[in-house]
Amino acid sequence: MGKKELQVAAIENGTVIDHIPANRTYQVVKLLNLHALDVQVTIGYNLPSSKIGKKGIIKISNKFFTDEEISKLSVVAPKIILNMIKDYEVVEKKEVITPDELHGIVKCNNPKCITNNEPMQTFFTVIDKNAGILKCHYCDMEQDIDQVELV
Repeated sequence: MGKKELQVAAIENGTVIDHIPANRTYQVVKLLNLHALDVQVTIGYNLPSSKIGKKGIIKISNKFFTDEEISKLSVVAPKIILNMIKDYEVVEKKEVITPDELHGIVKCNNPKCITNNEPMQTFFTVIDKNAGILKCHYCDMEQDIDQVELV
C-alpha cells in the first residue's frame, strides 16, 4: 500500500500539535497566542481521526514551545501529542501532561473569589488529574477542568 496523501502540508522545522479534540482547536490557538507569531501556522480542523472521531492539528514553522507553554495546553486538550520536527522528520514526541499547579491560565468560577475582584494571577492546584478537578488556592472552590474559562 502506498503512502496516503497528507491532509496538511509538511513543515521543515517546528512543532506539530496533533490529536486536538476538534472543538478545542481554536482554544489551543488562543492559549498559545499563535495569531501573534510571525511564522507560518497551518490549522487543520475537523480532520478524521480513528482515535477521537474528528480532530484538529496545528503546524507551526520554526517554533518550539517551552514546558510552561505546553502545560497550558493540558487545560484545553489533555491528550494531545506534540511532535518536534527537524528537516521534515519527527525528532521528538511529547504527550501533554497536566501539571500539579496552574498559574494564570484559567479563571475561578467563584464570582466572589479575590482573583475575580483584584488584579492578581489565578492559582489552582490540580487535585485529581484523571477526573480533571482543580481547586482554587484562594477560595478553595473546586471546578471541573472541562468547565473552566481561560484567563
